[in-house]
Amino acid sequence: MVSVKKYDIGGSEIGTLTIEDELLKNEAHSQMIKEYLMAIRRNARQWSANTKVRSEVNHSHQKPHRQKGLGRSRQGSLAAPQYKGGGRVFGPRTKYEQHVRINKKEKRSAIRYFLAKKIEANKMCVLEDSKMAKPKTKVIVDFLKKTGLYGKRVLFLAGNDMAKSLNHSNFVLSMRNIEKNEMRLVLNANGYDLALCEHVVILEPAIDNLMQILKKA
Repeated sequence: MVSVKKYDIGGSEIGTLTIEDELLKNEAHSQMIKEYLMAIRRNARQWSANTKVRSEVNHSHQKPHRQKGLGRSRQGSLAAPQYKGGGRVFGPRTKYEQHVRINKKEKRSAIRYFLAKKIEANKMCVLEDSKMAKPKTKVIVDFLKKTGLYGKRVLFLAGNDMAKSLNHSNFVLSMRNIEKNEMRLVLNANGYDLALCEHVVILEPAIDNLMQILKKA
């Protein structure tokens, strides 16, 4: 069994959460994890950069000068790339759909893998009560300092009860100006978020969702 420390909003340790070893077993292998993370990064690209070639620019297509008799090189159009306002050569173009499909079972397995690794490495803790009467950044800063997480990349995981108020709750408003801290719903967190963060702080209402993820072998 693995014990996860519990803290209150003041940063005081108030107990532990016990997680059975069976829930931390995972069959995810390194190649699957690599492909999953690469797919997330590739799907994050916009593919929106686009430039116009000479046939698309809004420019006159007349010859700049006559073909012969001037001692100059022949030119066919003012839309040529060597002229101001002409088309671009080898510029970025909008490409076809580059979305990489992610297998659902592999995705779930990878997320369980990252969560299990954070638990085994003692890089996850539970925040018992995140309710605040009003937004106050100092309260969250004090919590992070007392738990030794201040200045580190921390991912806060909330439960479904905060889904509707995630952007407006006093807790989120208090932490949004703290560098390297992010909030996600535990059921919406992806493997890249978990791999990128150094520590995970899970709010107590989200523990049931965490167990739900770990139990799906």
